[in-house]
Amino acid sequence: MAWFLKFAIDNEWIGPLGRVVIGLVAGAGLIGWSERFRAKNYVAFSYSLKAVGTGVLYLSIWAAFSMYHLIPSSLAFVAMIVVTAFNGYLAWTEDAELLALYAIVGGLSTPLLVSTGENHEVALFSYLLMLDIAVLILVTLRPWSRLLFGAFLGTVLFVLGWWSEFYTKLQAGRTAFFLICFFLIFAFAPRLVRPKFLDSGALSGWDNFAVIILPVCNAALGFVAFYELLDYKTAEWAAPWLAVLFAAFYLVLLRLPAAGPLNEDRLVLHSLHLSTAVVFLTIALPLKAHGRWLTVGWLVEGAALLWTARRNHSQLLRVLSLLCLGLGLLAVISINPNASTVPIFNERFGTNCVAIAVFAFVAWLAYGSRNEDSEMVPTWASLAATAVLIINVLILYSIGWEIHSFWWSRLWHGEALTYRPYAMYAQFTYSAFFMIFGALLLAIGFWRRSAFLRWQALVILAVSIGKVFLVDTSELSQGFRILSFLGLGALLLAVSFVYQRDWLNLRSRGGPIS
Repeated sequence: MAWFLKFAIDNEWIGPLGRVVIGLVAGAGLIGWSERFRAKNYVAFSYSLKAVGTGVLYLSIWAAFSMYHLIPSSLAFVAMIVVTAFNGYLAWTEDAELLALYAIVGGLSTPLLVSTGENHEVALFSYLLMLDIAVLILVTLRPWSRLLFGAFLGTVLFVLGWWSEFYTKLQAGRTAFFLICFFLIFAFAPRLVRPKFLDSGALSGWDNFAVIILPVCNAALGFVAFYELLDYKTAEWAAPWLAVLFAAFYLVLLRLPAAGPLNEDRLVLHSLHLSTAVVFLTIALPLKAHGRWLTVGWLVEGAALLWTARRNHSQLLRVLSLLCLGLGLLAVISINPNASTVPIFNERFGTNCVAIAVFAFVAWLAYGSRNEDSEMVPTWASLAATAVLIINVLILYSIGWEIHSFWWSRLWHGEALTYRPYAMYAQFTYSAFFMIFGALLLAIGFWRRSAFLRWQALVILAVSIGKVFLVDTSELSQGFRILSFLGLGALLLAVSFVYQRDWLNLRSRGGPIS
């Protein structure tokens, strides 16, 4: 039959109108014929015939518009919408997800088939908006979460394609309106989807996509799209507030009442929305703050999240707080502003003091909670120990920089010092501070009966002694070397004597942190 039709068309026995009519009749006939097979329980074969018939209808309408110019693009557009709506109706009445997928594919193909290569933003995005709303209704009433994948992917591809070809700043207002509509549809979709549960009680693969992957992609692409709408003159101040606005939106989603079977247990979506809000708040800091304020912002955010995690007993918040504290600690070392020529009273030392105070708060909070939530990882006891270790390292780091700044400023102020005496005095000052801090930490370890603190003190003292032997004494005369060795020997003997006598009864009583 196909060969005969081709032969008839080649010999012009059938004109353009006849060809289109034959296509429409054939497509409608295949769809009608498929119902006979469905009635006899040949469901898969029936769906295949419907797919072929639907394709023939779309191609016939497209040929009438594009190849033969028998109808205008507006009429072809409406005709294809009717075909799509009819497929959706069949999918609904027959409870057939596969037919709904055919409808989505056909609906997304329609703008491509009737495209004239011109910019019709309002018509295109309005059509996509109606299609997405129809999908949202379907996934709310039927367990067809995979439809969201097709609708989301198609919407993203159409927006990207239109953007790359036609977008200008003059269209920013109405483009923002449509972006908001698309973003809200796919932001609320996971709360409305009707899932399928496996025999094990877990969600199916497509439901996992709808509940986890789609919201993350929607949040990321939405933020990037709105960021691109900003003018370069306003992006510097508006971008941080955009991130804060996204964070506020997801915090509002946390407070909304549960809806739908999936949301009876809100743990997954609650954790996802909370994580997204924290991520946007963390992004807002580097967009707005720089240098010391970025460091302080991440540290304070981490401490606040850890305090909230303790109150809510949230493992997720605990992990997020540690990520923020880790970013803050990394910023202390890498992007902390350089100190001025004035030691102590400079931005770097102030930022280091904030970092020390934040980790002191973390240590206090974790130590007070060490007997709670023992099943969570990391435990509060390990957090307390890690925070104490970081505090001691930060003290050594910050004071060491100030010692360097002091001697360097004296050298550059021309106080009759050459480089060699400056280097020797600086090295001795480092060693003296390390020894004093180690001795003080050792005393606190004895007082608090903490082996953890005492071992840190002994490590610091050992490093100080090694530094004196290997570095400092190389610059001294013979007499000063003898005095240095005598002083170090006396210090070591005093420490060993205190341990040997066990005045504080350490052998029979363990410390609070062992």
